Amino acid sequence: MRAVILDTGVANLSSLAFAVKRLGVEPIITREAAEIRAADRIFLPGVGTARAAMAAIEERGLADLIREATQPVLGICLGEQILGRRSEETGGVDLLGLIDADVRALRADGLPLPHMGWNRVYPEDTPHARLLFRGIEAGDWFYFVHSYAMPTGACTTARCTYGEEFTAAAAHENFMGVQFHPERSGRAGARLIANFLEIEA
Repeated sequence: MRAVILDTGVANLSSLAFAVKRLGVEPIITREAAEIRAADRIFLPGVGTARAAMAAIEERGLADLIREATQPVLGICLGEQILGRRSEETGGVDLLGLIDADVRALRADGLPLPHMGWNRVYPEDTPHARLLFRGIEAGDWFYFVHSYAMPTGACTTARCTYGEEFTAAAAHENFMGVQFHPERSGRAGARLIANFLEIEA
């Protein structure tokens, strides 16, 4: 299993790398085209703003490599958002356009932002959800840190509510994303990463 974590320059890579290693897989952290193309699975992590992330991805020559990927790709937190069409953050920025959904500010109905902490996630009955959430209970808890999210729609594979319902996981073809941090989500998060890698947790 060749698992690549994309070195986007806008992510805390160590916690994800440790989570993958705990499952018995030694991840490769890279931005090298040959290593990315040879990967069996690709992780796209991200923290910060969508504008800064897109600038870093373009500067490192990763945008086209991600768009051309044929193997499964999992975006995490901002990484999921980057797979979408456009974010309204920082005045609006175009994203990679791989998942047919926009990203907007979370309408939290007076709750504190960012949405930070544990919340329940409810998978849909879709092939992508059955892959990622295999062995995970509906309503299990995952750890979030975000102020922006995709609204629920055709690409939604799991839902969460914080003031409003929003997309907790999204997918299109080989591109999948989760708004939460599975690497910080205990047993359920470890199982989701193992499911993505198609190994036993």
